[in-house]
Amino acid sequence: MSGLAILRAKVARPRLANWRAFRFRSFCGTHLRPFSQSMVSDAAEPPGEVFREEFEVGSRTITLETGKIARFANGSVVIGMEQTKVLSTVASAKSGDGLRDFLPLTVDYQEKQFAQGVIPTTFMRREGAPKERELLCGRLIDRPIRPLFPPGFYHEVQVMVSVLSSDGKQDPDVMAANATSAALMLSDIPWNGPIGVVRLGRIDGQLVFNPTMDELSLSDLNLVYACTRDKTLMIDVQAREITERDLEAALKLAHPEAVKYIEPQITLAKRAGKGKKEYKLSLMTEKTLEKISSLTEAPIETVFTDPTYGKFERGEALDKIAQDAKLVLEEQGDEESLKFLPKAVDTVRKRYIFILVVRRRIIEKGLRVDGRRLDEVRPLHCEAGTYPILHGSSLFSRGDTQVLCTVTLGAPGDAQRLDSIVGPPTKRFMLHYSFPPFSINEIGKRGGLNRREVGHGTLAEKALLAVLPPEGDFPYTVRVNSEVMASDGSTSMASVCGGSMALMDAGIPLRVHVAGVSVGLVTDMDSLTGEITDYRILTDILGLEDHLGDMDFKMLPAGIPLGIICESLDHARKARLQILDRMEDEISTPRTQDDTNAPRLATMKLSSYSLRRLLGPQVPKRKKLKKKQVTVFLLLSLHVHYPGKKNVSCARFAFSDGTLTIVAKDQTVMEKAQDKLVDLQRGNRLDQRIWSFCGAQGGQQGLLHISELSHEQVSRVSDVVSVGEELSLMCIGQDVRGNIKLSLKATMSPPGSEDKTAPAQAPAKQEISVWASKKNKLPEEGDAAAAAAAAEYSVPSIVIRSAAECDSSEETTSGESIPLATEKNSRSPRAARSKNSKAPSEEASKIRNIIRSTLPPSSRGGAKPLKLGDRVTAKVYQVRAHGLVLDLGGGVKGMYKFEENGRRDFETGDELRLRCSSFSSKGIP
Repeated sequence: MSGLAILRAKVARPRLANWRAFRFRSFCGTHLRPFSQSMVSDAAEPPGEVFREEFEVGSRTITLETGKIARFANGSVVIGMEQTKVLSTVASAKSGDGLRDFLPLTVDYQEKQFAQGVIPTTFMRREGAPKERELLCGRLIDRPIRPLFPPGFYHEVQVMVSVLSSDGKQDPDVMAANATSAALMLSDIPWNGPIGVVRLGRIDGQLVFNPTMDELSLSDLNLVYACTRDKTLMIDVQAREITERDLEAALKLAHPEAVKYIEPQITLAKRAGKGKKEYKLSLMTEKTLEKISSLTEAPIETVFTDPTYGKFERGEALDKIAQDAKLVLEEQGDEESLKFLPKAVDTVRKRYIFILVVRRRIIEKGLRVDGRRLDEVRPLHCEAGTYPILHGSSLFSRGDTQVLCTVTLGAPGDAQRLDSIVGPPTKRFMLHYSFPPFSINEIGKRGGLNRREVGHGTLAEKALLAVLPPEGDFPYTVRVNSEVMASDGSTSMASVCGGSMALMDAGIPLRVHVAGVSVGLVTDMDSLTGEITDYRILTDILGLEDHLGDMDFKMLPAGIPLGIICESLDHARKARLQILDRMEDEISTPRTQDDTNAPRLATMKLSSYSLRRLLGPQVPKRKKLKKKQVTVFLLLSLHVHYPGKKNVSCARFAFSDGTLTIVAKDQTVMEKAQDKLVDLQRGNRLDQRIWSFCGAQGGQQGLLHISELSHEQVSRVSDVVSVGEELSLMCIGQDVRGNIKLSLKATMSPPGSEDKTAPAQAPAKQEISVWASKKNKLPEEGDAAAAAAAAEYSVPSIVIRSAAECDSSEETTSGESIPLATEKNSRSPRAARSKNSKAPSEEASKIRNIIRSTLPPSSRGGAKPLKLGDRVTAKVYQVRAHGLVLDLGGGVKGMYKFEENGRRDFETGDELRLRCSSFSSKGIP
């Protein structure tokens, strides 16, 4: 019986039944599913057996687990270290492409924010494109596993790694590499693993295996080492100027620790692994290969043994050989050979020519493809200060490889914000590597983050980071751009050399220069045992030697004995010293600040009292000052401009943790900015602010912009007004925060008018009362009409207030009344303030009452200022065609515009509850 039928049967009973008696578990549309206790118990445990291996590496306990989650994947493993858990899964296509001549292996590593209990801060609140760290971790996994797939296996393989949980103590990247190795061992994908990957640090001279993130921050070595039982696969090193001897000792200790990961993987594969399937390898027949080889072998050998060929000449010659072979096969009508022609030509080039000819010449005669000796560095060209207008620049060439490096300096706030589950939240030094297609004479489309570009940039960044001055001595944010102009091998190491020169050209106090060089390897192996019988180490390898050789010292693609690795360190050191000598001939010490176009940066420590004086009366009562608010306020208050240029900001200010940071475009702007800060700290705030704070009758404050002081350009506020002076100003509007905007030039005649001495023309009569000016003639007693007219048409009386007065006004309680500015009661220092002054006369009292009655509620003593969003009760004073004139009380009028399709049946005297939504240019609410 279906769930719905059971429900109908139960409802049909005469007695009422409890809803829980139905024991329904879920609803999905109109379908209802009953469940029983037996069904719950069956689903309590996941189907299948869970297999687990536990072992120790260093002082950490590692667990490998399979069978619990991701059971449909070809292979899946969860690796754990304390509370950090990482899942790695592998899958493979069921068939391969017969024409494909490469392994389409993709490694996707992802750190989702749920692993640390955080919701992403993006607009969609979900993770987006892969971040730089995720790309780098994917490369760290890819590099050691790729060379262990069998030759000819070209089926698509996908590795997906997810961090399930993170305690922030361990970096999941090394764990992910070991989990991927275990997942490949469990799958039916042919793979010649397993591998072991370990991280090694050194703290106070003591080597630490699998260090925590806190320990790693104190370490002068960060070594990631990957290997099989007897061969090295990958080395990734970041160090703080350690010697080759120290690195050699660390490598020899890392190998046995990495091997500890291998045996548990083998045991787990025996217990839960699948048998390896017989995949069809994408290999051409020997008959086809021999036929194409007979047509192409001799001319290819000529190309590779002639040192006069350059990179592109060699490539063009090989293309012509392939085209000639194609014409012969088309004449013969051999479709099978034509199908495999490109792949066969590449096989002949690699298997026969490079192995039998090029390798033999290197090992027996010590001659390389371009005619150099084994330890010879290509011709060098170094140039610093290539583009003087930049903060720092350099051009570095080694042979046909050419790299342009530039340096840009910024404020501490320009540091890159990192959104990683481990590591620091920001990065103040960045090296961005770019490899455009024109550098190898190709066309291509520029996209987003490129995995190769990110990897090479990080490689060079690690090398330069060690010699940067401490952040306390050099607080700038530094960005290095490495643009590859031409590539023929070792562009990443050229980026290190060019970046070091560009940093010195920018005036950054590096301790020493840094140089990098690539080291390669050519081996002679026993065809039966696969053991290396002879080898030669190549210094400063070409792109061809990188592609066809056995080792590029940045990445080890075939598995090399550790002894050869350690021997290559000495060859690399000799080459680096040659390059360093040439770099120091070009620039040996950092340039002085006066010789560079780099921005200037200064910091000031401020007390809470100095900060309040600096920021003015808007923030003294706040218990906590937010960094963003303070920065914005300082930008408004201390804008510094280039002389003769308008609206060009050349100085920026930021405040954090009691320190004010100033970043100026040059030294001139820096001196002006510092002078302004000194003046502000001394209390001379009015002279320096673009916005002048003015106090009006009733205690309300207004803003007088420097552009509203005069029809002519004003360079300093103090040239026009002074602290305490009383001015007649016009209210020209109100901003969204309720601040009143005032104008002095609106009360003046514009330049060139016929009667420059005539007073400003009175504005048209508005249905709003304004403040009376003490400079206008007061009406005589009994002249009510004149008094009303004076109240209607006069402009407000505004007093320029000092910093102390602005601060004191903040402390005035809302219930206290602030007197009007009259002859004997004014904030102007020129007004008499005698304690023995007589009471105002009856005539003056009447005049003051007339003026007070015309003031809006926001200006009366003790009344709350009317601001945007305030709700008031008003009466309909007049009904007009498009709206209402409202009486707000005390003679103050307001305006209400009829809304579209809204109510219009109002009558005079109706009471309405309204909200202040805006002010007109004359201040009418």
